[in-house]
Amino acid sequence: MEVQETRVQTDRVLTIPNILSMARLAGVPLFLWLILRPEFGGPQSDGWALLVLALSGISDYLDGKLARRWNQISPLGRLLDPAADRLYILSTLVGLTWREILPIWLTAVLLARELVLLVMVGILRRHGYPPPQVNFLGKAATFNLMYAFPLLLLSDGSGWIASLGAIFGWAFAGWGTTLYWWAGVLYVVQVRRLVRADAMAG
Repeated sequence: MEVQETRVQTDRVLTIPNILSMARLAGVPLFLWLILRPEFGGPQSDGWALLVLALSGISDYLDGKLARRWNQISPLGRLLDPAADRLYILSTLVGLTWREILPIWLTAVLLARELVLLVMVGILRRHGYPPPQVNFLGKAATFNLMYAFPLLLLSDGSGWIASLGAIFGWAFAGWGTTLYWWAGVLYVVQVRRLVRADAMAG
């Protein structure tokens, strides 16, 4: 979660917020396996997959809130939280695209943004800067996508629940994708300013 730089940081590893983030990361392969079970002849486990996704969302909220409240913000937590967000998004993209719930073009658009961000992180490291901090816009984009994916998973069925899942799922997917790229553009602008400031200082 986004945190203020002025807050006290700790070097402790085994804090409650970090354990929650680690649990979220451990849930990524389980979530992907549950989504893909029907593709390999297994029973449909979408309900369990949705439960894992819901628990990851709850832990995502709690780890940041507890870290701020208990002054347990740590460098490790700053890495684990966005890493878990991105891995859940990537695993969901893989699972839903494999099952043909998501079109390939949307997956390509979201993966292209991740590629742009990886390039920016590489440029920052070359200039001695850490990866950019998660901002509010990026977090809002992630929340929209994390709402979109389970709704789109629900849409892979019949009945009024599937219809509502498709309507709201695609709405959240559209908003989330737009915000995701908007946050990405802001990262690019931030990186350009830092690199340009370094060039002028040198």
